[in-house]
Amino acid sequence: MTKSFFLNLFLLASISFIQAQENNNSTLSIKEIMQGDDFVGHLPSNANWSVDGKAIYFDWNPENAYSDSLYAYRVSSEKIEKIPFDRAYKLPSNYGTFNSTKSKKIYSKHGDVFIIDIPTSEITQITNTQDRESNVHFTKNETQIAYVRDNNIYTWDIETGVTKQITDFSTKKEEKEDKRSEKDEWLHQDQLALFDVLRERKEKKDQQEVFYKKENLKKPLAIYTDGKSIYNQQNSPDGKYVSYLTVKREDSKGTITPHYVTESGYTEDQNTRSKVGDTPDTYELFIYDIENRKTYPIVLDNLEGLDYVPEYTKDYPDKVYKNDNRIGYISGPIWNKDGSKAVLDINTNDYKDRWIVLLNVKDGTVTNLDHQHNAAWIAGPGIGGYRGGELGWMPDEKSIWFQSEKSGYSHLYTLNTETKKAKALTSGEFEIYDPKISNDKKHWYFTANKTHPGDRQFYRMPLNGGKLEQLTDMVGRNDITLSPDEKQMAILYSYANKPTELFIKENPVYSKNTTAKQLTHSTTDAFKKYNWKDPEVITFKANDCAEVHARLYKPAESTKNKAAVIFVHGAGYLQNAHKWWSSYFREYMFHNILVDNGYTVLDIDYRGSAGYGSKWRTGIYRHMGGKDLSDQVDGAAYLVKELGIHKEKVGIYGGSYGGFITLMAMFNEADTFTAGAAIRSVGDWAAYNHGYTARILNTPTTDSLAYRRSSPIYFAEGLKGDLLILHGMVDDNVHFQDMVRLSQRLIELGKTNWDMAIYPVERHGFVEPSSWTDEYTRIYNLFNKSLLGINAN
Repeated sequence: MTKSFFLNLFLLASISFIQAQENNNSTLSIKEIMQGDDFVGHLPSNANWSVDGKAIYFDWNPENAYSDSLYAYRVSSEKIEKIPFDRAYKLPSNYGTFNSTKSKKIYSKHGDVFIIDIPTSEITQITNTQDRESNVHFTKNETQIAYVRDNNIYTWDIETGVTKQITDFSTKKEEKEDKRSEKDEWLHQDQLALFDVLRERKEKKDQQEVFYKKENLKKPLAIYTDGKSIYNQQNSPDGKYVSYLTVKREDSKGTITPHYVTESGYTEDQNTRSKVGDTPDTYELFIYDIENRKTYPIVLDNLEGLDYVPEYTKDYPDKVYKNDNRIGYISGPIWNKDGSKAVLDINTNDYKDRWIVLLNVKDGTVTNLDHQHNAAWIAGPGIGGYRGGELGWMPDEKSIWFQSEKSGYSHLYTLNTETKKAKALTSGEFEIYDPKISNDKKHWYFTANKTHPGDRQFYRMPLNGGKLEQLTDMVGRNDITLSPDEKQMAILYSYANKPTELFIKENPVYSKNTTAKQLTHSTTDAFKKYNWKDPEVITFKANDCAEVHARLYKPAESTKNKAAVIFVHGAGYLQNAHKWWSSYFREYMFHNILVDNGYTVLDIDYRGSAGYGSKWRTGIYRHMGGKDLSDQVDGAAYLVKELGIHKEKVGIYGGSYGGFITLMAMFNEADTFTAGAAIRSVGDWAAYNHGYTARILNTPTTDSLAYRRSSPIYFAEGLKGDLLILHGMVDDNVHFQDMVRLSQRLIELGKTNWDMAIYPVERHGFVEPSSWTDEYTRIYNLFNKSLLGINAN
């Protein structure tokens, strides 16, 4: 094995390439399906309406060009046209901010600021600079537009066209004259008393300084940042205040990723991320009172539960836990329309708390409104975790809306900022996605997986809660963009065996015509030739009686070989046992080949997956490779018991988190899995990044037990079956170093039943079809040999 490993590592897989088609009974070939979009078709994305509602713009590439281009569907002519670059360049941005009457929209595009008059569609360019302007927002009761350039806020008066600088952030502090000692002060005064010329010069200088001070009062206050980074600079709606977030970054040692195959012919090093356990950044929010020319910090020492000590620390009674400043990212202020109220959305740096507080901008104090706590970590649809979650003001300007997992699922809530009374607007064992208030301020629009965890439909609901009115009916995933008047829907829709296409449908609220019309036809002739399988979405019971959802692919009885492959999706918090076109579409097509060759395939939404609420999401806390692995084992038992799979013919594979689970399965459940293919896998969580890992396992120095039981490298001695490791050498997400370390561990343990394939020019997400083809050919050959005894010729 050692010899084979070094041949793979340094001679770049010098063994001859084996075409899997030789042992393939499918009409599909691995090489064919691994062409990706070139085989499936380039699918539409990023659908949005023109500001006048006359067209749907979207990205598409039906010509199989180098990259996507902008297309438009004209509602009146019912025709699709490609938008030339010059026209696309001038179109308004999809993003931006409307004024309260929605008669104007402001946005930044190409680094400049624009305003569009909605009734006339007239666009005015406000800036045209080499600098990049961003964070465009209305201020001064919507008479001015504020934006950020080179860290400072500028305003542009809509009526006069006057531009004014509002802030002056500086990294250099103005040097002040040192105070004289008592002796030097006596000498100074004596000199002035003795010499008229010195006294006269000082009087002139003092007069000049008075003038300069008066002049400076007309300029922005110089704000010294003490070397900290500045973010989220914004004017209040009335223009009286500026808020800004300071961030002190702590130095963290990064990892070097060498690139061996380069244009220069030399090895080139890439500096990449640090490892988990970074010292948290320090966040502080400040207010700049423009009229009174003073700045002051927002005081957050009264947050409920700020002194919380995590429960896991009880496992370390002899270790002192320290987290002197738990404040993490601060989002906001989020102002109501008239600027009379503002709220902040605050996360902790240990990811276990979220606060929504009312801001008193005049003195920088806050009032607690809502406190969300999770002993594992705060997250979920619309809740955030990395940054702020979905949050806004209700039409009464006194209440806010937000999402919370208080019930166990992410639902929609309102809260009166005066009475502090909260109300759940939705409830049930389903999740809410992307809520928006309707134009008439009387209803909500949102997506939910109410009918089934793997089916997303679009709904309308009364503003204060009530019956959900389903507005879409195509089973699968419906991503809706409403027209400006809300009377039509642009739908990016897909089903399990039908890739994403663009549809248009009249809003059932305003029309009885409920039929969705397909606008794009993207799939290739080669893709259409095959009868793609519609996997059955099933549930099976886990060993703790939990209902586990999975996709099941069953072969025809005539070809069934009593072997099975379990696929493990990546990302951890991701859903794949659903009824829409998978982001793992290459794997989906590969599963069709496996089924054609008699394999049964099971694709499990294990513990930690999205779409099933908070308990499921946090089921892996402090033990990755615990319930998420036992769900795979229970899936294998289901296959054996219910579908007649031979217990010694079960394989497993997956990428990233799926690769990690594959390693844990091969090391810790060797009697269940005969073969495994681990792609771009995490071998040691202590080597992964902080933002992802610290949420689930805390940090190695504070919770070493969690890392010890969650990292495959500690369990490598358990390997019995055939293991194939596949990894890109320039992976800057899960570093190749991780698998090099694991290979050394396997060598020291004397294991010989493993192999490694490396890909010198690939990062975490493979790009080259040749790499995809090689990778899945090896995986296919592994399962044929280990599960069926078929050798590649």
